[in-house]
Amino acid sequence: MDGESIDAFDKAFELAARLSDAMRQALTERGLTERRAEVIYLLARDGALVQRDLAQALGCSPRHVTGLIDTLQHDGLVQRTPHPDDRRAINVVLTEQGAETARWMTRQRHDSARTILGDLPAADLAAFTRVADRILSHVTPATRENRA
Repeated sequence: MDGESIDAFDKAFELAARLSDAMRQALTERGLTERRAEVIYLLARDGALVQRDLAQALGCSPRHVTGLIDTLQHDGLVQRTPHPDDRRAINVVLTEQGAETARWMTRQRHDSARTILGDLPAADLAAFTRVADRILSHVTPATRENRA
């Protein structure tokens, strides 16, 4: 592999690490882990979900989701409600506090995008997106089970 490819890979790795650190720090200040934030994001996007569907969307076991939901429920961010059509199933929904947390996450994402990318020309952003899409198409998704 040539030096330019290694340099580009190193920059991509550094960027991913810095963005991940910044996101993790913001979530920690709000008392969240990345996995708990993913649950909040999914519920905000999709509405009520049964735990089995959450497990599938997160790529983890139903047992792992139970632990996530227990913690989020204890923190007042989600609640379990009866499923309207299946008396054996339980829906997970955001509470008002959970919905506010989801709105906060959206604001954080938008603020970060403006801060980090705001002064880049549209052509550079379009080029970045094209290159990132090509790179992402070559990356195999890692297992998500251990990301608590």
